[in-house]
Amino acid sequence: MSNVAGHIHLILPNPAERAACFRALAAGGERIVRCFASADDWIDGDGDDGKGGGAILLFRWHQPGRVSGAALLERIAGRGDLAVFVAAEQLSIAESRAILRGGARDLLAAPLDPRIVRRVIDAAAGDWQVRQAALHRRHEAEARLAALTPRERSILDAIAAGLGNKAIARQLDLSPRTVEVHRAKIMRRAGADSVAELLRWQFIAEQAGGAAVNPVHFGA
Repeated sequence: MSNVAGHIHLILPNPAERAACFRALAAGGERIVRCFASADDWIDGDGDDGKGGGAILLFRWHQPGRVSGAALLERIAGRGDLAVFVAAEQLSIAESRAILRGGARDLLAAPLDPRIVRRVIDAAAGDWQVRQAALHRRHEAEARLAALTPRERSILDAIAAGLGNKAIARQLDLSPRTVEVHRAKIMRRAGADSVAELLRWQFIAEQAGGAAVNPVHFGA
């Protein structure tokens, strides 16, 4: 499982601001905080290679060098391994909308207050951990039910609907004994100790299939 909560990338051109935010975020020693003076440095320094397993990224909208803030946001659009925050002193309404629509979680007022930055990043990290835990449960539920045959899935759906063995047998044109055998196999393959646990795994898996989960982009 990627650990975005433990990796923070700062792309802040002002050295004093960069140092202050680094000190605030690195306090406690539980995180890896990487600092860059420009988007160019971040790209050249392999900050965006995606191999770190995810990161919280905070950058100034107005960037020196080849890559502007707008170009950087476009470059990382859709990256599921980055939680993005943008800092700026002044933005047009169009720029603000473009930033939030581009996947940034929030806009921070610049010059940055390190205490606010720490509070915002802490909240994002906590949110990430909750979402990752839910994602892990969904993956586990899907894996537990992946081995079921189409017939077993039909029986599981019938169990979820509250039907007993005889009713399931009539519905699927099977003998009650066959339904019992299938139920035992379903329980064993799903690793469930009870029907309640089995149905809980099914519910979690259905939730995963019915709604896309984005582990990093938290929404504006």
